[in-house]
Amino acid sequence: MSGVLVFLFLLSGVFVLLIILGVFWSIKSGQFDDLEGPAERILMDDDDPLLPTRRLSGKDESTKIDQL
Repeated sequence: MSGVLVFLFLLSGVFVLLIILGVFWSIKSGQFDDLEGPAERILMDDDDPLLPTRRLSGKDESTKIDQL
């Protein structure tokens, strides 16, 4: 019974060590540098009038005029 408890304590210690290493790796690699950017970027409107739009070519314009 005590052998199983020692194994479980060692296993849980390994998991805690892996979690701590994972947290430090994510901090070092910059995962927490910009927490607000992605949350605000999803709210930005894509209908900006300064963005280039698809223009009709000459053939498309004549087809459009013929349809009127």
